[in-house]
Amino acid sequence: MSGDRVIFEEGQIGRRSNHQAPKVMVDCDLPQAFLRSRPPPLPEVSELQVVRHYTLLSQKNFSVDTQFYPLGSCTMKYNPRVCNTMAMLPGFLGRHPLEPDQTGQGVMASLFELQEMLASVSGMAGVSLSPMAGAQGEFAGVSMIRAYHQKNGDTERIEMLVPDAAHGTNPATAALCGFRVREIPTDENGDLDIVSLKGAVGPQTAGLMLTNPSTLGVFERRVEEIIAIVHDAGGLLYYDGANLNAITGRTRPGDMGFDAIHINVHKTFSTPHGGGGPGAGPVGASQRLKPFLPVPMVTCDRVGGEPVYRWLNQDDCPDSIGQLSAFMGNIGVLLRAYVYLRMLGGAGMRRVADYAALNANYLLAKLTAAGFTPAFPNRLASHEFILTLKPEADNFGVTALDFAKRLLDYGFYAPTIYFPMLVPECLLIEPTETESKEELDRFVAAMVAIRQEAIEDPKLVKEAPHNIPVPGGGPGRLDETQAARKPNLIWQKD
Repeated sequence: MSGDRVIFEEGQIGRRSNHQAPKVMVDCDLPQAFLRSRPPPLPEVSELQVVRHYTLLSQKNFSVDTQFYPLGSCTMKYNPRVCNTMAMLPGFLGRHPLEPDQTGQGVMASLFELQEMLASVSGMAGVSLSPMAGAQGEFAGVSMIRAYHQKNGDTERIEMLVPDAAHGTNPATAALCGFRVREIPTDENGDLDIVSLKGAVGPQTAGLMLTNPSTLGVFERRVEEIIAIVHDAGGLLYYDGANLNAITGRTRPGDMGFDAIHINVHKTFSTPHGGGGPGAGPVGASQRLKPFLPVPMVTCDRVGGEPVYRWLNQDDCPDSIGQLSAFMGNIGVLLRAYVYLRMLGGAGMRRVADYAALNANYLLAKLTAAGFTPAFPNRLASHEFILTLKPEADNFGVTALDFAKRLLDYGFYAPTIYFPMLVPECLLIEPTETESKEELDRFVAAMVAIRQEAIEDPKLVKEAPHNIPVPGGGPGRLDETQAARKPNLIWQKD
């Protein structure tokens, strides 16, 4: 688009950009049946028109580089560009994964140190970096629990307990690993219901999957009691590390008693999360689950007093659940996390958690004072919190979706809506640790203004957004279901 025009509408027959044309035509060995009989219907435009087209398209995006992006449970924060620069050093970028260990001592040293740092941050006995994303890290953690019970001949443990507020990947992962999923409710204050948990555990319990702080934006206050109940029943504890940035440097899942954890380094330690990737989900294990970690992992031997790094494989780790990816994981994302952690250090990691919690509680207090309804009014926020817009929906007919759409007009990306599903008209808001007080105040002002619009002119909010262009027409709201199921991505001349 140039403005709101499609680039095809900018073109004229015969217009060319010679600098972009191939200098040499290469003979093609494709069969004649697969060759074009006529040129593709591309716009005929100048180089300047192409540059302006893509520049304007990029300016229509919402991103952490351009707007506040308070997407709850996704940690959409600014990440230093130096992490990307260091990960793209020629020695990292140019190394082929099939090269021998001797030629990769630098990258292997970095990954070994990352394993050690993540083990220290999480309180785990060992870490494997190979899972390619958070969901695969989840799969690794639950697979290790399954392998542990099978190794001990405890084959009757076929049930995985999952809180009703869990990420949707939790029950999906448990089912994929062959477990029967049993849901545990949360109480009115957002804590896991202890009475229900006690009634659910038994000889059939393989484990419990828990996020702490939970997706309800609060810390499980009785986490040690929860873990004792599951352990006493013979089950193990898996920690969903999606919200780890709320506790780094303050407490560790291993110290709480968890047996396995995955860490979304693409959320907590550089590389903004969103849009499905890229990601990396290293998995950590307690001492009893350490033998089951996925391979490969980096180990360090001493030869003549000097460190020599090598990959551990299935022969070195016979109880391992195996290899999860073609090579050694998503190295680019892992290296960015390594640089980020080296820059932060221990004190910096604690500061991340401090400011994530401070910003969330500041926003919660300001929005509550402005008339919004917190889902758990008796609780402090962790790094994120939930508002329920049910009063606005009941009184003015304006829903969480309407608020989210109207925020786009104010220049903000919307918070997560309708998750967790047990909170009606849910807004899950995560300001992250990198936003300034001034930006948070601007967000509060926008929310207050939209609420006033909902009172005085609800139609204005219900028909938002009003200044976001939609291809093929003017501003307006897309039918999101049809846009996902029947996307119209092809331009055709009338």
